Amino acid sequence: MGQALAVKHQVARFEVDNAVLEADVDMTPGATGVVLFVHGSGSSRHSGRNQFVARSLRERGFDTVLMDLLTAKEERVDAVTAHLRFDIELLSRRVISVIDQVRDESPLPLGLFGASTGAAAALVAAAAQPDEVRAVVSRGGRPDLAGQALVKVAAPTLLIVGGDDREVIELNQSAMKHIHAEARLEIVPGATHLFEEPGALDRVAALAGEWFEQHLV
Repeated sequence: MGQALAVKHQVARFEVDNAVLEADVDMTPGATGVVLFVHGSGSSRHSGRNQFVARSLRERGFDTVLMDLLTAKEERVDAVTAHLRFDIELLSRRVISVIDQVRDESPLPLGLFGASTGAAAALVAAAAQPDEVRAVVSRGGRPDLAGQALVKVAAPTLLIVGGDDREVIELNQSAMKHIHAEARLEIVPGATHLFEEPGALDRVAALAGEWFEQHLV
């Protein structure tokens, strides 16, 4: 409880693509790494699932950055068209720019936690910045959308999928064959795409925490 009270929170603004993206930045005393969250389809930095995992990572001694990939105006458009959330080139370019700006502020080893389509953007960013991104975790992700960038991913990658999310399991299995770096697929039994079942998100948080402890610390 004492550590939680000592966490320093701020809302940061990153200038990217002539747009301003907001992020929740939480810094933990004595942090050993920083994890940048890349949310998925139709979500935002306020996603309860990512907030839950972020709190768990801070308890393990990591700083966390939960960013918005779209501006408020873009989110309103995407809510109708749903096309921006699948624009992996746009999303990954923004992730890369935020990584550069985070690195200007923090020398800590950096990892990416991606969800849904955000996982593809995270993997493209990892492929583009192999010296910066030390580990990647995907939750219910669509790594297949990263395309040819998968073969260039150098960061150890953990793919977490719900056991009842069968189509996404197949997509992850296929994508993992193209990742030459260390890669592992973890299937959470009985979980669906959003990991809403009792204990499912706890398992995600534990797996992610262990992965980042292994590769960032």
